Amino acid sequence: MMVRRLLTLTVLMIAFLNSASAALSDTALAMHGGAKYQNNYPHFDYTEPTAGQGGHLRLPAIGTFNSLNPFLVRGLPAQGLRLVYQSLLSRAQDEPFTLYANLASHFDITPDRRSITYYLDKQARFSNGDPLTPQDVLFTYETLRTKGRPNHRQYYGEVEKAEIISPEAIRFTFTETAGRELPLILSLMPIMSKKYFTEHTFKETSLEPPVGTGPYRITSLEPGRYITYERIQDYWGEGRPQYAGRHNFHKITFEYFRDQDIAFEALLAGEVDVFFESDPSKWANKERLADKPIIKTTLDFQLPAPLQALAFNTRKPYFEDLDVRKAIGLVYDFNWVNKNLLHGLYKRTESYFDGSMLAATGLPNGAELALLQPFKDELPSDLFDHPFTLSKTDGSGRNRKQLKEARALLKKSGWVASSEGLRHKDTGANFNFEILLGDRQYLKLLSAFQANLKKLGINVNMRVVDSANYQNRINNYEFDMIVVEWGQSLSPGNEQAFYWSSTAGTTPGSRNYPGINLKSVDFLVHKIATAITRTDLETATRALDRILLWNNYSIPLQHTNQQWLYHWPRISLPKETSFYGTSLDVWWDGTVDAARKKTQ
Repeated sequence: MMVRRLLTLTVLMIAFLNSASAALSDTALAMHGGAKYQNNYPHFDYTEPTAGQGGHLRLPAIGTFNSLNPFLVRGLPAQGLRLVYQSLLSRAQDEPFTLYANLASHFDITPDRRSITYYLDKQARFSNGDPLTPQDVLFTYETLRTKGRPNHRQYYGEVEKAEIISPEAIRFTFTETAGRELPLILSLMPIMSKKYFTEHTFKETSLEPPVGTGPYRITSLEPGRYITYERIQDYWGEGRPQYAGRHNFHKITFEYFRDQDIAFEALLAGEVDVFFESDPSKWANKERLADKPIIKTTLDFQLPAPLQALAFNTRKPYFEDLDVRKAIGLVYDFNWVNKNLLHGLYKRTESYFDGSMLAATGLPNGAELALLQPFKDELPSDLFDHPFTLSKTDGSGRNRKQLKEARALLKKSGWVASSEGLRHKDTGANFNFEILLGDRQYLKLLSAFQANLKKLGINVNMRVVDSANYQNRINNYEFDMIVVEWGQSLSPGNEQAFYWSSTAGTTPGSRNYPGINLKSVDFLVHKIATAITRTDLETATRALDRILLWNNYSIPLQHTNQQWLYHWPRISLPKETSFYGTSLDVWWDGTVDAARKKTQ
């Protein structure tokens, strides 16, 4: 009897161990917790499944383009290329981070997330009619890992092995150091045609229309003027729940304009259908529409506010000093800017994850403090003793208190007044720097900041360059200061390494614009990527936020958690919006609806 009982226990233990390593088959993959949409869901809640199909959507784009390959650092890719490419799984826009079946009809993933196997939808096709195969997926992975953008190379470098296991399935195994988010990142990989890129060189910018698995193909273009996409008849994804109520227009054209003002005039003339406004003074102008029947729609985001900021390039000697960065940040007068230029429509951004549970508040304690303590020697001492706050002014523009504090910090760092401005007592160098801009609207917004720096003896030149020059310079960190925007989600992960890690800081094309190089940041970026629970994720993110704020790598500007949208009446929008606001893939032509109902 005892022997039989021992054998039974042994069998049960083996079964338990096997089940712990067995893959789980599903059609939805959530970063933390469960998925909102269960099997056989009809559509995403922020779409309108009965939307009419047809019509032509005309959208404005600014600048120009010279490439149809969005996967290279060089070149300016055309707007709308996401309409051409699709990924293995697709993201629901009303959840923190959950993916659903797309090119892959389902997948198997091991409980430890060390391996994921994708089973391709048997109906998935490229725009030329070729079936999607595991060879295309493998080719895409190998190409982007070695030749793609820095973020692709970084993420896909964490794959230990990729193997085709059947004519319809491919398995990826990850390294031991890969984060738990990596299966989701890989699932969002845009899949390319191996056949197409056998005939076309991947590493060269090209205006040859690509082959993709998305609902649209490029039918005509002229660089600097327009690019047109047309919906593929009998698209393979028709009828899938992830596409219900989406991609409703038969034709989409991006018309290119030199600047936003000219693009808006095109809206008034009826040459484009939709215009997203970013200038609050123009949005507040009630006379602007000139009695045109254009609809103004305000839509709310439900995400951490994107951090729009003036980023210091700490690779430059004069910005290496924390006290110097702190002094310069003191004289940005948000209250004056908001009152006089922004019509009071904005809020000061006070965190890299503003408006969410991910933002650092008060003093670090408990689990967050435990993460920070080992790095006490490389962090500002105030981080542990004082809550972080941005200096607040009365909006009068005088800023006496801030100017006094800034002068004291600059003097402490060796900068002294001279007849020619601020000069360093040791090197004799004058304190002059340049703010590189890709948009003229910032000239007005930053004019008061420039004037306040002048009061300190710092001469600042604001230089506007064309989009190609601007992109090339920021890719190679050839700037002193720039206006940058770091967007955040409710589920930060591997992208944080691309933003802040020391490796990214030395990689051309990354978004570590300040050149951050801290062991504490590298440690927390890894903790975020490998967090198993939501609590662990929030704790590590708050600790990271605190370090970024206290080191004054940027000067947070302002934000509004809204989209401001002008559109002609024929453009219809769903009643419900996603966390990300609205986007062209869920709109439709209301005149198509009207015509359809008339014939019914």
